[in-house]
Amino acid sequence: MSNFLINLRSLEIEINTKQLLSMSVIQSLRTKYAKLVGFIIAISLVGFLLMDAGDNIRKIFTGEEYIAKVNGEKIDPQEYSIRVNELETLYAAMGNSNLDDNTKAQIHSQVLNEMLFEKVVAGQMDDLGLTLTKDEQKELISGSNPHPLVMQFPYFKNPETGQFDPQALMAFEQKKLDTRNPQVAKALEQWDMMKSYIKRQALLQKYNALVSGGIATPKFLSDILSKEFAETASIRFVKVPYTAIGDNEVKVTDADLNEYIKKHAAQYRIDDPTRSMEYVSFDVVPSKEDTAVVFQAISNLKAEFATTSDNENFVNRNSEEQYTGAYVSKKTFMSQFADSILNNPVGSVYGPYFENGNYKLTKILERTTLPDSVKVRHILVKTKDRGNEVLSDSAAKKRIDSVELAAKAGADFNQLVTTYSDDDGSKKTGGEYEFTLAQRPQISTEFGDFIFLGATGGKKVVKVDNDNYSGYHYIEILSQKGTGPVEKVATISKPLFASPDTENMIYSKATEFAGRNTTAKAFDETIKKQNLNKLVADNVKVNDFMIPGIGSSREVIRWMYNAKKDDISPVFNLDGRYVIAKLTAIRDKGLMQVDESNRPMLEAQVKAEKKAALIANKYKGQSLDAIAQATTQAVQVADSFSAANPYLPNLGYEPKVVGYTFFSGLKPNTTSPGIRGNDGVIFMSLVSRENTNAKADPAQIQQQIQMQTMQLKSSVGGMLQQMLLRNADIKYSAKNLY
Repeated sequence: MSNFLINLRSLEIEINTKQLLSMSVIQSLRTKYAKLVGFIIAISLVGFLLMDAGDNIRKIFTGEEYIAKVNGEKIDPQEYSIRVNELETLYAAMGNSNLDDNTKAQIHSQVLNEMLFEKVVAGQMDDLGLTLTKDEQKELISGSNPHPLVMQFPYFKNPETGQFDPQALMAFEQKKLDTRNPQVAKALEQWDMMKSYIKRQALLQKYNALVSGGIATPKFLSDILSKEFAETASIRFVKVPYTAIGDNEVKVTDADLNEYIKKHAAQYRIDDPTRSMEYVSFDVVPSKEDTAVVFQAISNLKAEFATTSDNENFVNRNSEEQYTGAYVSKKTFMSQFADSILNNPVGSVYGPYFENGNYKLTKILERTTLPDSVKVRHILVKTKDRGNEVLSDSAAKKRIDSVELAAKAGADFNQLVTTYSDDDGSKKTGGEYEFTLAQRPQISTEFGDFIFLGATGGKKVVKVDNDNYSGYHYIEILSQKGTGPVEKVATISKPLFASPDTENMIYSKATEFAGRNTTAKAFDETIKKQNLNKLVADNVKVNDFMIPGIGSSREVIRWMYNAKKDDISPVFNLDGRYVIAKLTAIRDKGLMQVDESNRPMLEAQVKAEKKAALIANKYKGQSLDAIAQATTQAVQVADSFSAANPYLPNLGYEPKVVGYTFFSGLKPNTTSPGIRGNDGVIFMSLVSRENTNAKADPAQIQQQIQMQTMQLKSSVGGMLQQMLLRNADIKYSAKNLY
């Protein structure tokens, strides 16, 4: 004990000595280096502030705090993120709870394009005074014919029928809900998002409608079309294919390619910068050992599954797919093993079998006879609606009993539905619905049991109590169809996936490849030497969110837009695969530049052009018969075709030939110059040209004009957005795009 006190005292002395020394140093700093200390503290505080501000400060100082700039106006990352979250929430609210990468990419792209378009047309809409009035907003949301999205909103649907329920919408709009309920609060939040989205879309549609409303066909175009319909002609022709000139006879230089691009600038103009890459993918797939482990795990469950009496709990404890208690037939059981499974005796277990990436066991729980579909009519009296009390239980029971007595006494059922039913979705159909056996798990248990297990003509009052509503149904079974054998099944499902050891092994291979091949030359040589599958991702835009063949790829796209040509990427972990890439092409806005990926296409075009010139010059001034004999091609006829149709008999789509046929300078029985076509040079001779107003049908012409005008109006939204964005000055931030 004394030693402990001595040691404790020594420790106190040591601490006091250090404190005195510290105080001495601090005092010295105060007296001699006060300014220096103040400067250091100030710098430290600024450092802490910068660290705390993080990425946002960096973006402010680097000028990158935007998703994109449209004509110099920024799209704020936070606003963009809110809009993406809003649309994802709405997708989820509409029943798409599991958003895959493809859907998420579409959402990001849709939001970005909408925000870009809004920026482009905002000034025009302001100048036009284009707004959405309060009356228009009300009509969209709660009018007699609300927006389709309103009618699809899950909380406004009758839980039994899936039909739109205006009363539920009214309750939301009037906030007659218990907002303390988390589900109700979430639904209200989703509803506010839905309304904002609908109003934004409606304003843009109003702008599109204003533009499309101005589309019409002027009279001079109508006159031209009438004239073209009235003109017909027949020609003789010889087509000399480009293959008549060997590739070795045509030399193509880089100068030729660049000149061709300039001559066809509109066709080869790049509106959005793109990047291209080659890559190798090390896919994470289950090994034989992984397969054996999953197979053994599900096999071990088979004996107990066969003997258990609590099938629901056993399935829910051991399976990825939860128990549904569904009845199925060979027609409705979606499995390639349906015949084998459903032929087994009750109580037997089939499997393990592999299907859709899972090993499964399926047990036959029950075999009976049920109808495929049931037609019923009903009247619903609610006691609660989404947790909100509508009517006391005793009052509701008295009302449904009165309904039952009236119906059995022969009262008009349609009138009873109109007067008493709380199911607005069925009031227009006299309370009638038709349910299939596949829909039974989605129907309230009490309701479904009666209509499928009962007999045609059966009548009953059933009480229902679930999360959506509570109340009493008076039900009459009108008819039952397709009665036949069905089985009640339970399935245990275990997914097959790669183990951590397998994934680590594949990752090691990917990192080894990346570490050994840091140059373009080494990358290409190793792929060839190891016979790896080299894949290509071409023309990837900075605002893309997915790369075909890879999936969600923002990390890769960011790298592509910060890398130089022939750079090798790090290893990207992309949801089940490891990717290493080489950047092969950088194409910035402006005229296309010749590179490895587009050279073959451009060379083919230039070769065709040069071959066409050689063929045209070689047979210039010769008769059709002489050209046909020299080229071993037949003289063919295109007879009685109209100037309005670019497709020719025996020749196909050749608008240049049609145009030359009706050119007034072309005289009958003379041979035209060589006309470059799709796959050869056409020499033609006019046989006859006829112009008679008797052949022009004014009604047919007017019908065609109206159809073309309607098609143009219906597509104006997409075309207008594409055109305006193409002509806008848009700069994307690759780093900030999600």
